[in-house]
Amino acid sequence: MGLFSFLFGNKNNQIQEYLDKNAVILDVRTHKEYANEHIEDAILIPVSELKSRLEEVKNLNKPIIAHCASGIRSAEATQILKSHGIDAINGGGILKLKSTLK
Repeated sequence: MGLFSFLFGNKNNQIQEYLDKNAVILDVRTHKEYANEHIEDAILIPVSELKSRLEEVKNLNKPIIAHCASGIRSAEATQILKSHGIDAINGGGILKLKSTLK
């Protein structure tokens, strides 16, 4: 699997599997991006704050679907979460994730 496919490939089935497990949608964009547009009920933790807020994510005790604007920051966030034992997937960019959630 190439990097492009990893970041932007078709993940609809995996996202649906996580939604079926009551996953939390984690928005890792900036506060400004979130204020302009966000997915309803998504939790905002910018990727720059993620390491200092890992306990907050762990306390959710649910799988995580991370997303950002394009999928790059959410890929970074997913790696951070997984390296700390949190079940997480990269949901990609907000527009693609929104279309999957419909």
